[in-house]
Amino acid sequence: MSGAVEGLDLPALEAYFAERVEGFTGPLSARLLSGGRSNLTYLLTAGEYRWVLRRPPLGGLTPSAHDMLREYRIVSALADSGVPVARAVVSSDATGPLGVQFAVVEFVDGSVIRTEEELAALDQAQVDACAFALVDVLARLHAVDPAAVGLADFGRPQGYLTRQVRRWYDQWQRVRTAELPDVDALHARLAELCPVESGASIVHGDFRIDNVILDPADPTDIRAVVDWEMAALGDPLADLGLHLAYADPAFAPVLAGSAAATSPRMPAADALIDRYVAATGRGLGAFSFYLGLAYFKIAVIAEGIHARHLQGLTRGEGFDRVGEATAPLAAAGLQALADRTYDGKAVPA
Repeated sequence: MSGAVEGLDLPALEAYFAERVEGFTGPLSARLLSGGRSNLTYLLTAGEYRWVLRRPPLGGLTPSAHDMLREYRIVSALADSGVPVARAVVSSDATGPLGVQFAVVEFVDGSVIRTEEELAALDQAQVDACAFALVDVLARLHAVDPAAVGLADFGRPQGYLTRQVRRWYDQWQRVRTAELPDVDALHARLAELCPVESGASIVHGDFRIDNVILDPADPTDIRAVVDWEMAALGDPLADLGLHLAYADPAFAPVLAGSAAATSPRMPAADALIDRYVAATGRGLGAFSFYLGLAYFKIAVIAEGIHARHLQGLTRGEGFDRVGEATAPLAAAGLQALADRTYDGKAVPA
């Protein structure tokens, strides 16, 4: 058995695996893969077997976030849907061996492009093809019939947008480290403009390039979409808006200042929207609302990470700059609502 690993009780976890994971014989070892801008992620090994375990951060939790059982359920449901996911292995609620929820999936071998430096290994044709492949997977997810994969009761699509506006503002009240009038103004404007949902589908809730695992030899081959803890049944255009908002350089401090999603080498937003519309046939309506909502959500997430860092609850490098993102993201959300109009397709590059 390996030495102590913060956030894991390895002896208790070994006993849990011995009861529930077919073929497991131990001993189990673990190392931290990610310090948890959202959750903590570990690589578990036992002989030739490898798994990935995700659990909530060590503290500073916000209601409705960090739901590992929700993540586990959707990964299990999507196994044969055509949406690439890791195979679900085992999960537990807070009464289990770790005292918190956790989910374990098979390790998927591949590459994750997190930074602009890692993106630099691809030529421009590969960058474009990878970005379009991401949109294709998002469109494929939005085409899945929730009832057909056992997720008819996974959420309430009606009222999803109203709940998102309310929920993220409630979380802002819990995590804010300083007063920021732009966040309050953005919330008020979103509440005023909130439309009826454009449709209902499974939404990922955090879809960007560093939340997928790629074939190292072919960056257009997406082997698995990961980080599903914010998945729900909701408006698919919220997913698209979030994917586009992640391209704003204001987001870069959230990922230690160099985020592949914000690289100027990524295709322009209008090209990605064209791809999505062609794949889904969806109209975009007043898309400025969805973009404003995306910025609002990211701003609150950034502030939550910053708050945990100030409390000493983050692990790993690159957390000292996350707080720089909150104000610019909130301002960008207001700008999106004030200045941008959409005709169902066109978006400023």
